[in-house]
Amino acid sequence: MGIPELDERLGELVRGCLRNDRRAQKELYRHYYVTAMGICLRYANNKEDAASILNEGFYKVFSHISSYDFTRSFTIWISKIMTNTAIDFYRANLRFTNHTHDLEHLEYVDHEAQSIIGRLHYKDLLRMIHSLSPAYRAVFNLYAIEGYPHEEIAQLLGISIGTSKSNLFKARAKLIEMLKVSDLVGSTKNIKLEE
Repeated sequence: MGIPELDERLGELVRGCLRNDRRAQKELYRHYYVTAMGICLRYANNKEDAASILNEGFYKVFSHISSYDFTRSFTIWISKIMTNTAIDFYRANLRFTNHTHDLEHLEYVDHEAQSIIGRLHYKDLLRMIHSLSPAYRAVFNLYAIEGYPHEEIAQLLGISIGTSKSNLFKARAKLIEMLKVSDLVGSTKNIKLEE
């Protein structure tokens, strides 16, 4: 019974976690910390919330590690747990007050913004996504990053499909606006004033 994507050391860690070995749990936590925290930061309002989601997610990992299917990717398994934990946190702590307008069949592609995206660094884009409202950020993350369809997003977040589409449309519009401002600011850095 091998673990496809894990080297032998990580396989030993997973087996150690199955035996509730604290040392193995600590080492597995360290190994997957960056991946897991990256997921948590995409959904959280701040680093403290991300840390809460991370800790709850790892608690679930260690509590349910016996359900891990050794024929599948461990990274995907742990990422799914972190994403689901973030969604649970979102549902428990946020309200969809001003972000529940249904807009049907909204699709908008701004080609200028798409060219700007290619020049952005990951941290800049993550910062922009993080500045979205929690409702927009959750839908954007689930749709654009995690690959969920609107039907599943609606079910996960307890909203209508139209609201999911609306929030995605509004998130994209806000990101495009931020991208354009970012590009304008970035392009002015290279302009020299005439003496």
